[in-house]
Amino acid sequence: MVFKIILKTAWIGLTTNRSRSFLTILGIVIGITSIMLVISLGAGAQDLILGQVQGLGTNTIIVTPGREPTSPSDITELNNDSLKVKDIELLENKANVPDLKILMPFVGGAGTASFSSNAYQVMILGATESLPEIFDLHPNNGIFFASDDVLSRRDVVVIGSKVVEHLFENENPIGQKIKIRNRNLKVVATLLPTGGGAIFNFDSMIIVPYTTAQDYLIGNKYFNHFIIQTQTGDQVPVAAEDITRTLRESHNITDPTKDDFTVQTQQDLAKRLSTITSALTWFLVAVASIALFVGGVGIMNIMLVSVTERTHEIGLRKAVGATNKDILSQFLIEAVILTAIGGIVGIILGIVLSFGISTALSYGLGVNWQFIFPWSGIALGLGVSAFVGFVFGSYPAKKAAEKSPIEALRYE
Repeated sequence: MVFKIILKTAWIGLTTNRSRSFLTILGIVIGITSIMLVISLGAGAQDLILGQVQGLGTNTIIVTPGREPTSPSDITELNNDSLKVKDIELLENKANVPDLKILMPFVGGAGTASFSSNAYQVMILGATESLPEIFDLHPNNGIFFASDDVLSRRDVVVIGSKVVEHLFENENPIGQKIKIRNRNLKVVATLLPTGGGAIFNFDSMIIVPYTTAQDYLIGNKYFNHFIIQTQTGDQVPVAAEDITRTLRESHNITDPTKDDFTVQTQQDLAKRLSTITSALTWFLVAVASIALFVGGVGIMNIMLVSVTERTHEIGLRKAVGATNKDILSQFLIEAVILTAIGGIVGIILGIVLSFGISTALSYGLGVNWQFIFPWSGIALGLGVSAFVGFVFGSYPAKKAAEKSPIEALRYE
């Protein structure tokens, strides 16, 4: 019964000045909403990236130039010219890597593709005839270039659905020539829409033989990556060791700490990307939590003002028998109510905005960005709201409870 009276008194105290209560809640709402957005969108980004990595298959190994960074100073080692044509020849030798099924080197760059009066900014991917098999790509029209086109450095190109849309409109692109960096390339195939992606957005990409890309479009003689596949996923660990040994011999490396390349399995890459995205998400959560701290300080300030304004009320309550514990409970409950309402509103708003932004990203970027319901964000939001209300409401409640009833009644 006593608790019901205290709860009712606390509610009356909050509703007496609704504008002030609303502004006090607003800081909590902003903080909780920010946390919900970060967690939900971060989980969606992680799901998108990992989905693409896992889509390569469990029998995939990726070799990148530069050693794996272990400190900030190693970042400069990420993009170098360590992967060369001689490495391809050695890795494709069955005596060196017996379990190798496919090795696809590729190089990348950016440029402007033009046809007639139309132009479109594209990503240039130089690869081999194995690209459709590795990435499960399907031509919409035409035929993907062959191994002879790679060996002969032919000026042929496969273009994504958005490239077709921007350059050709209602024309048939097959057999037409597009210009990139003053080089005319014959369109031999177009791709079905893939919905974009976090790693490769084939819809906005042109694909050419890597030899053509190196000699005429990009101008380098090294590779950005090797994508290697084995016959089965069980062969990956042994193949990764064979690849590492072969590349060390090719690069005259005897000290493993001096590796100028990185060999990653699909599982390694997925784990690493998951760690990176999770760390980034929780870092942003920590940043968003600053808004909650600011909101908590605002609650404490407002409650202190409220205690001062209601000094006479506190005196009257004590005069008719209210104990220090009753007064403490009343003001503490008021603070918790404020943060609880702010937390609930923030959670609802965060879910709605997360869903809306996820949908907008899916349509706007052309990617399969899934809405991830932020269960952890809800738990965190409710827990933090209660904690903030208790911590920042304790001091004003204590100040109210300590007031002398006689002095409080004399207060004007």
